[in-house]
Amino acid sequence: MTDSDRISLSTTTSSVRHEQVGADVALLLLRLIVAATMGAHGLIKVFGAFGGPGLDSFAKVLHGYGFTRGLGLLSWVTGVTEVGGSALLVLGFLTPLAATGLLGVGLSVVVSKLDGGFFEGSGKGFEFELTLAVLALAILLAGSGRIALDVNTPWRRHPFRYGLVGLLLAIVASIVIGLAF
Repeated sequence: MTDSDRISLSTTTSSVRHEQVGADVALLLLRLIVAATMGAHGLIKVFGAFGGPGLDSFAKVLHGYGFTRGLGLLSWVTGVTEVGGSALLVLGFLTPLAATGLLGVGLSVVVSKLDGGFFEGSGKGFEFELTLAVLALAILLAGSGRIALDVNTPWRRHPFRYGLVGLLLAIVASIVIGLAF
């Protein structure tokens, strides 16, 4: 290898790293906004944080969405998934697991609100939940980025592969929730 080849190779490697910084920052911002939004919703549901109604009122909301059985358990599972998944997203730790859980919650809510129309103003719309579900899916398929505790894991290096498995799990979980509750 000649000196010019070494210079060319190191320049290429350096520019690739610099080009990836924007994607890493974008993935961090995406993780943080999804975590803040869904985490706050979970805290409102489970603990009544931010002046929210808490677990009993959330169970009534779930009943209004068409869920009829095990509403207390479903309330806890939903809230804990949102809070736990959000905490993991902030850290960029076990990102596929976190994004899968949040996607599963989003899918379940979207399916339960389908008959209410797309927009909130026309009933129990699902546009907000669909947006959050798609953002969770984007994180799942793209991975955490390098600004994360997952930086040296196989799922950070090959996120699409792990993302497809997570997508399948989220779909199955949503179906199971719909049938069980």
